[in-house]
Amino acid sequence: MTVQSKPRILVTNDDGIHAPGLEVLERVAATLSDDIWVVAPESEQSGASHSLTLSDPLRLRQIEERRFAIKGTPTDCVVMALRKVLPELPDLVLSGVNRGQNLCEDVTYSGTIAAAMEGTVFGIPSIALSQSYGLEGSRKLKWHTAEQHAPALIQKLMGNNWGEGVLININFPDCEPGDVDGTEITVQGRRDQNMLVIDERIDARGRDYYWFGFGSHRSSPAQGTDLRAVYDRRISVTPLHLDLTQYDAMARLRELID
Repeated sequence: MTVQSKPRILVTNDDGIHAPGLEVLERVAATLSDDIWVVAPESEQSGASHSLTLSDPLRLRQIEERRFAIKGTPTDCVVMALRKVLPELPDLVLSGVNRGQNLCEDVTYSGTIAAAMEGTVFGIPSIALSQSYGLEGSRKLKWHTAEQHAPALIQKLMGNNWGEGVLININFPDCEPGDVDGTEITVQGRRDQNMLVIDERIDARGRDYYWFGFGSHRSSPAQGTDLRAVYDRRISVTPLHLDLTQYDAMARLRELID
């Protein structure tokens, strides 16, 4: 990607138009350009993954100049932004800053990453950003860590060609900005325990209902993974690819089928 003096940047997220992480990302984008467009969901869409709304109409609401909310998923927001809202395609899509980490298997659930994925589908360099929390025992989000470190990192990434079909997943560690121990290029990790928890409750009428959530227990991930990096207070930068084909398995499957 060629860096322009004033690149057009689309900012979106999955936590909704009123999310504090979106405000953080808008301020980050403002350090890079003054041509910023915001198109984000009306309400939280965490866990929406790469879903597209097909059975309900989409409602587009203009909040102010170059700032819009859509009653739909993060993918809906990017499609509408690129096909309907923006006068021309942007030079960069920034998604986040997500409330919580998007690591390991999270990447398949994440609406934050899905928005960056959709930007990549359109051939636009796209970056997903997430602020980890709960990994060091505190539930307080350190938004200022992402805000302080993101501009320089994005600036470096903007000056390079990542390759076709590649999007960037950035996770900031759960620590103060001054305690960040550098940046690491990582692979998508895998948790060594099941972090998804089911909270079973009973409503006022005696009927069962359930909440899905994620535990905050520390595991022992491998070196070089995204999860290990944030455990070690490093910023994790993981290149992801739209092509999910497992090429190493193709030869074995051909032998099996043929």
